[in-house]
Amino acid sequence: MPQMSPLLWLNLFLFFMLSLLLFSTSNYFTNQKKKKTPPTRPEPLPKSWKW
Repeated sequence: MPQMSPLLWLNLFLFFMLSLLLFSTSNYFTNQKKKKTPPTRPEPLPKSWKW
């Protein structure tokens, strides 16, 4: 029945999108990288205006 073909493709597309979403969310939550802390700057030396 050719009239059922669009429903089949829609079903396959939704299944693909759902699996892609599931894969991407599981990949995001399992491989979270540690955030790098910015390097701490040493305190600046006071400027001496006297020569």
